[in-house]
Amino acid sequence: MALQLNNSDRKDRIIQQQLDLIRTLTANNINRMDADFWGPAAASRPAVPDRPGGDAPTGASQQQDDAPKDQTAAGTGDAPAAESKEETPPKEDIDALKEELQGYIGLQAVKQEVGNLINMVQIYQKRRENDLPCTDMSLHMVFSGNPGTGKTTIARIMARIYHSLGILSKGHLVEVDRSGLVAGYVGQTATKTTKVIQKALGGVLFIDEAYALNGRSENDFGQEAIDTLLKAMEDHRDDLVVIVAGYDGLMDTFIHSNPGLESRFNRYLHFDDYSIEELVRIFEMQCKKGCYEMDGETKQAIQLLIAERNKDASSFGNARGVRNIFEQLLTAQCNRLAEQEELTKDDLMRLTVADVDAVRALPEKKLN
Repeated sequence: MALQLNNSDRKDRIIQQQLDLIRTLTANNINRMDADFWGPAAASRPAVPDRPGGDAPTGASQQQDDAPKDQTAAGTGDAPAAESKEETPPKEDIDALKEELQGYIGLQAVKQEVGNLINMVQIYQKRRENDLPCTDMSLHMVFSGNPGTGKTTIARIMARIYHSLGILSKGHLVEVDRSGLVAGYVGQTATKTTKVIQKALGGVLFIDEAYALNGRSENDFGQEAIDTLLKAMEDHRDDLVVIVAGYDGLMDTFIHSNPGLESRFNRYLHFDDYSIEELVRIFEMQCKKGCYEMDGETKQAIQLLIAERNKDASSFGNARGVRNIFEQLLTAQCNRLAEQEELTKDDLMRLTVADVDAVRALPEKKLN
């Protein structure tokens, strides 16, 4: 009886360890995709300070880590000047940022456009240094494409690039959607939007699904948010960049629905869907980061599963769909290992065809 209890306790511990691992991966940006899901170059970034209660690996989302710094920089008047200076991040090397950008999986057209933009900014700066005239250059951008194609990732590195070039004072990213800007009563939306803008000063304000700001009814307050945003883009044009993102056709309609938007957003970046080969590379990269291994037969099974699920790239979610499959595979592995009497380190690291088959039998997890 004691032996049976010990075996049962051991299995419970194994299951708990695996579930803890899944929760750790989830906490480290498995729900909100980060740059390290798109490319290995994220490992070259400056380390992100550990959060209380857990470790955040290099490349984990900096959205929560940046929040205290953003609020201080927004100017509450309570922080000493020396403390504010300490919280301003140092400029990164532009060549290192370019190398990181090139390390991302896929995104070839986007990489080229970003490279063009970097070159243009650098040459404009040289012209100003030599007292040569420069035309006004808008750095605000429209990102269009299906979910999971790396739009937030590129927005984040663009903030760091602009900071490196001296355009932005901080180089952080603040990400919101309609709910983060629009309130339910008259006069509240302008206040809510202004607070977000203040938080984003010195960096990039990234508005996802920005087309949702278009008025849905006569009493909708989305237009109030747009008007507040346009004024702020003019008032803070020297230290604020706004990037709006969403689906292709909807973003085009959104920008052309307002002359103010048309005049300020004239730089478009389209994000293509990933190929099956690129999605498999993303999966392999995540396995490497999590210390998981698979043989050739398992890799083929993964590739087939991704191809089956990716028949509609929009609903599958590109890299987010890969995230879902990866998360489901970890659960399948936990269930399989819990049935084994003896476990080795290799067992804990190995993903198998049986795990893939178990995931294939599950209902497809569609992108919301």
